[in-house]
Amino acid sequence: MTDTATQDILVHTEAGVRTVTLNRVDKKNSITQAMYGAMAAALTSAATDDAVRVVVLQGDATVFSAGNDIGDFLSRQGAGDGLPQQSPVFQFLHALADFPKPLIAAVAGPAVGIGTTMLLHCDLVYAGDNAAFSVPFVNLGLCPEAASSLLLPRLMGYQRAAEALLLGEPFMAEAALEVGLVNRVVPPTEVNGVAQAQAAKLAAKPLSALVETKRLMKGGQRDAIKAQMAEEGQSFGRMLTQPAAREAFTAFMEKRKPDFRNC
Repeated sequence: MTDTATQDILVHTEAGVRTVTLNRVDKKNSITQAMYGAMAAALTSAATDDAVRVVVLQGDATVFSAGNDIGDFLSRQGAGDGLPQQSPVFQFLHALADFPKPLIAAVAGPAVGIGTTMLLHCDLVYAGDNAAFSVPFVNLGLCPEAASSLLLPRLMGYQRAAEALLLGEPFMAEAALEVGLVNRVVPPTEVNGVAQAQAAKLAAKPLSALVETKRLMKGGQRDAIKAQMAEEGQSFGRMLTQPAAREAFTAFMEKRKPDFRNC
């Protein structure tokens, strides 16, 4: 079964596995508001669809996602609809946090910003050996999102999370494996296949047992995640209007290095 989404987000459901593919490789799978909306819809419908037992998020062997499409993001900010809790990006984040069934990610190439932080909500993550993870929010004059300011320190330890979030420098697949962000590292051309094979194993198991096991493992952290997302969102929205973010985005659009000396 092939589901309808957008040309930039492909949704395919077969044998209990829903595969959501970022399909904008010419733009490094940078994510627009329309793409967030399509991914949110795919997850929300999968949560209650008895025909879907597992969801796989995947990109291309060369790139997972370069993060937000900056041009689209800035145009939405101008329209005033970029940060409200009902916006597509928050719909996607809440769908990730609330998703009750197994969620797998296959990551190859760059995974920038939301390309990395969405993985914190996945149950299994498989990476190509060319994967490069980064959370460069500070470099844009902004703060973390997707509850990553809560989840990264819990996963990596404070110092490693501080290095990732404060410096914003990429870390490679083997480092991600060492800190527990990914389950396995494989050649880039094999990563989607490995994720699909694991998804098929899960789809053959009793869904009720999978859902209950995930619920118990997540414990009471869902409320904390939602609260952190809301607090991050408030800070993010405030910081968007401040000089550092304005300088970062202007420099990006002008293809120059930002100057933060007065920020």
